[in-house]
Amino acid sequence: MARHSRQQLLTYEELDSATDLSPAEQATWQAARDATAHAYAPYSGFHVGAALLLADGTVFRGTNQENAAYPSGLCAERTALFGLAANHPGHPAIVGMAVAARPSQGEFGPALPCGACRQVMLEYESRQGQAIPLLLPSRTGTILRFSTLAALMPFNFSADDLPPA
Repeated sequence: MARHSRQQLLTYEELDSATDLSPAEQATWQAARDATAHAYAPYSGFHVGAALLLADGTVFRGTNQENAAYPSGLCAERTALFGLAANHPGHPAIVGMAVAARPSQGEFGPALPCGACRQVMLEYESRQGQAIPLLLPSRTGTILRFSTLAALMPFNFSADDLPPA
């Protein structure tokens, strides 16, 4: 029995602060942070905001929405993407995305998307046929810049894995 060891590399940039971002990235970053004020998180106290930058300069936001009947809530990343698609079919391409998180009382901290959000994010990137750069706050207070959402989910499930219709 042959065994092959493989290695998957994760490529991203680590930036010291928001001043290292382009003006468009700074606006998207701030929009995600501002969106946390509208999160509905009475159970976890963890307020998450996501912002999508569209090719026409529009910024669309989403927030986490909890529910007493777990797991009926939804993450900020998915409310942003689903809300955009539901309310603006045929929207301009998404050219940037940022996520932010903070406790109810406290400072901003890390916001790393869950697996379900990563899968959905990647499908939106695939649907538009164009990379979506992503900004995430790290556990050490830096900003992680990914040039594509695919970097977060190298082994993903896609339409290519389904049988032909």
